[in-house]
Parts: sequence; structure tokens; C-alpha cells
Amino acid sequence: MSLAAISSIIVFLVMFILVISEKFEKHLVTLSCGGIMLIVVFGAIMRDGDAIADTLNFYSLVNPNFWIGEAPDTSGIDWATIIFLGGMMVMVEGLSKAGFFNWLCMTLAKMVSYKKMPLFITFMIVSAILSMFIDSITVILFLAAVTVELSKLLNFNPVPMILSEIFCANLGGSATMCGDPPNIIIGSKLHYSFIDFVLNTGVIAGICLVVIVIYFYLVYRKEFSTSNEEIDYSSMPSPKDAITSKFYFFGNTIIFVCAIVMLITHANTHLSVAFIGASVALATSIFNIKHIKEILSKVDYKILLFFLGLFIVVGGLEKTGILEAIAGFISRVSGGNAKVMIAIVIWISAIASAFVDNIPFAATMVPIIKGLSVGNPALQATLAWTLSIGTDIGGAATPIGASANVVGTAVAGRAGHPISWGKYCKTAVPAAIIVVGMSMLLIYLRYC
Repeated sequence: MSLAAISSIIVFLVMFILVISEKFEKHLVTLSCGGIMLIVVFGAIMRDGDAIADTLNFYSLVNPNFWIGEAPDTSGIDWATIIFLGGMMVMVEGLSKAGFFNWLCMTLAKMVSYKKMPLFITFMIVSAILSMFIDSITVILFLAAVTVELSKLLNFNPVPMILSEIFCANLGGSATMCGDPPNIIIGSKLHYSFIDFVLNTGVIAGICLVVIVIYFYLVYRKEFSTSNEEIDYSSMPSPKDAITSKFYFFGNTIIFVCAIVMLITHANTHLSVAFIGASVALATSIFNIKHIKEILSKVDYKILLFFLGLFIVVGGLEKTGILEAIAGFISRVSGGNAKVMIAIVIWISAIASAFVDNIPFAATMVPIIKGLSVGNPALQATLAWTLSIGTDIGGAATPIGASANVVGTAVAGRAGHPISWGKYCKTAVPAAIIVVGMSMLLIYLRYC
């Protein structure tokens, strides 16, 4: 193994350890390690200017196919993922400013007459559906906050509902390309469309959602057993009160619908996810020009910088041949058997993502999948769906596995309902094992 390869492994491991430790902000860790990869590994050790240029990947931004058409396969920074995620964040902040999420949650609560068990089931399903189109972090942030408020009015413990919402958000996020950041990376790097995900991971997630709703119902049915007490509807907040401005509410909702339409049709229109993200951000900025400073100030730039550094570090592993070696090892262990590969990818992805952030893990695994399936597009697609399910559902198993989990437990904690590791894992780990096991069997039945 060359000095450059050893150095890139060390940089990667240091990055992972520091990210897991949470002693430093994640974006500072990945940017610092990315800088070391560029300067020390590529510059001082390899003395390869082309490797630096390829990893920074600035030239893709001026390639017409990057915006409209099929972008060329590149390594290093995936600017399409960063631009798309940033654009969707701007759109979500516009919706939030208009009161869309609070209005939706309160409307649904009113539709089920504020009854606890129907509310419990409804919020699980809504969490999964919303997470198909909006980042699960945002979904849980608002859903958990509304759950806490409703728990005060209806006198129930919000923890079981928040835990089920978190799990369903991760499950729903696995159904589409824009649902969870790992899927954005997988779709962008491997050139799969929104519809590709819906027809593959979406089908699996839909089947598993039915089972998981039943699972959580059985686990928590005593918590939400409907009593015969009369509900004082006059004390309930009106959904209309959540709308800060009808003008901005309808305008931002139209932008959201347009974004979904562009995502669903982008395989036919050949509009790239980068184009869609930039268009959505521009439309939201123009429409909300009076509030643009407030909207832009709430965008999570740190996660975009986190992605930037992460892609550089993973690019270093790719350029020094480490990921190719890992792919070769998995291929040898599996003996080229697709079923064994699927089992390895889904369970390693699930277990690893339960303890480390599933975003860097997915970014690391994508090139490995490409190495495992050279010359076999069908196998590549199967492993891509396997990776998506594994990382997204494995990430739901523990409080630190995905960002949505951290946000949801934090909201509960601030409301005076702390969620310990034991309380979280008691229901989430069995749920994750059920979904990962079911998903593996469904993948075998459909693709093998």
C-alpha cells in the first residue's frame, strides 16, 4: 500500500472519529480534513495537480450537461447534490415562514377530531409522506413541536408519538431521491431519477410502512387508548391561525408543487437536480423578496459545508485506490454472488449507519458499489437500492444515526420529555431489524 493510500485512510478515520465524537462542529471537521487531503495527500505526497482539480470538480459547473442533460460521471465534490440540497432548504424556509407546516399538522389533527390513536397513526403516515419530498430534519422539527403542543392540550405523553414519527420519517425518506441526503448522493452520483427511486425503494418503503404502523400501534396502543371524555374544541387552536399570510402561503405552496413536478418529470425533461435546486431557490427568493434576509439566514449552511469537505475526503479515498480495494474485497468474500453482496451491503450499511452519520457512510459506499458492479448496470441498480434502504433505516435505529433523530429527541428534551438511549432503542432497534430484514427479502424476490 502506497504512502498516499495510507495517508488518505488516516485522514478519513480521523474525520470519522471527530464527527462521531461531536466535540467539534461537523463542517469544520470535514473541511479541515478535506484541506489536508488536498494539500498533504494530493499536493505534497502525490504531487498530482490533476487529482486536486478532479476532486474540486469546478469544471462540472460550466458544463451545459450539468444543468440540462445527463451530467458526466465525476469524482470529488458532487456540486449537484450541494446545489439541490441548498435550493430545497431555501424553499422549505419559505414554506415555514408562511406557516405551511403548522397549518398542515393542525388541519390533520382537526380532521381526526383530536382523538389520540387516530392522531398517532395519522402523524406517522404524514411523517413518512412529507419526508418523501422534504428533508426529514425539517419534517421532524415541525411535527415534533406540534406533537408537544397537542400533548399539552389532549393530555398524553408525546414521546411515543415523536419516536414513531422519527422512524417513519427515515422510512419515508428512503422512498424518493430527495427524501434523505444519502439518497440525493446515491441518485446524483449514479444518475438515477426521482421516479427510479419511487418505483424501487418507494415500493419497498410503502410495504414496510404498513408493517411499521401496525408495529407501533401494537407497542403503544395502551398509551393512546381513546377515552370517552369530551374534547373541548373551543380550546383548540384553529389551523387558519398558523397561516402568517395567505399570499405567501399560497405562493410558496405553488413553488413547492412545481418543485415536486420537476422532480417527478426530470427524467423526461432532462432537467438536472442542480437546475431544479437552483430554480426553486431563485423562485423562492424572488417571491419572498421582502423576507429574503430572514429566509436565507435560517438556511443550514453548515450542512452544505459539511458535504463539501466530506466529498473531498471521499474523493481522496477514491483517487488513492482504497475504495476500489474495498470493492474487490467484498467481491472476493461474496464470490461474485449477488445475494451475498446484497446481504453484506444492507446489513453493514444498517449497522454502521446506526452509530455513525449515514451521510458520510453513503458517500463512501457509492464508489464501492460502482466497483462491485462494473459492466453490470442491473447489479449496480440493485445495490444502490440496497444501500439506500440500509443507510436510511439503519440510521433510524439509534438517537445519533441520522440528523432527524437528533432534532426530534432534542425537541422532546426541551419540552421536558428527555429521551434516553434505552427508551429510544427499545422500540427503534426492533423496528429497524424488521424493516431491514423485510427489505432484504423483498430485494431478493424482485431482483434476484
